[in-house]
Amino acid sequence: MKRLVVLISGSGSNLQAIMDACAKGEIAARICAVVSNKADVMGLERARQAGIEAVTLEHKTFANREAFDLALAECIEGYQPDLIILAGFMRILTDAFVNRFAGKMINIHPSLLPKYPGLDTHQRALDAGDACAGASVHFVTAELDGGPVIAQRSVNISKDDDASSLARKVLAQEHRLYPEVVKWFVDGRLSLSRGKACLDHTELPTTGKRLETDAA
Repeated sequence: MKRLVVLISGSGSNLQAIMDACAKGEIAARICAVVSNKADVMGLERARQAGIEAVTLEHKTFANREAFDLALAECIEGYQPDLIILAGFMRILTDAFVNRFAGKMINIHPSLLPKYPGLDTHQRALDAGDACAGASVHFVTAELDGGPVIAQRSVNISKDDDASSLARKVLAQEHRLYPEVVKWFVDGRLSLSRGKACLDHTELPTTGKRLETDAA
């Protein structure tokens, strides 16, 4: 059975979606640990309630980013994971860390990448007058939110949407999208090859696999 480590910084709603999929047998994997750079967040409590090891490694206690990333990498390697899942992990990782886990670390981002890397994605989509928004799962590389996109789910933007309502709609799609992509990796269908995301040995387009668009 594949081994997973999940990195979080907050409430862990995407973590919960993945935990639920594992518990139901939809993902043939075990979450070995949930690691947070912040103490006392809801995501850690979710892990404890599920009997998963919950680890706090506070970045503020380290002299610099490099020292934290080194400690984090050593912590992760202790669990020998097949896949590292960033689920609301609000840290920019050093190149050394990213390269250490190249091809076995994924992230979810609340926009249709390559649009709107970084923060404030929903307001930026609204300000641009976009017809739709969504979420993307991508392999993690040294470029912030710039790794090869694996898959996306989208939602239509209505005239009544604001950043908060759009965020809720997109988050609901994240909870569907992330377990699906994790399952692809666990089942041996997903890989990173020559800097490209590949599904079933076929190179994916730059926007990844587009899953169905919901009307809402």
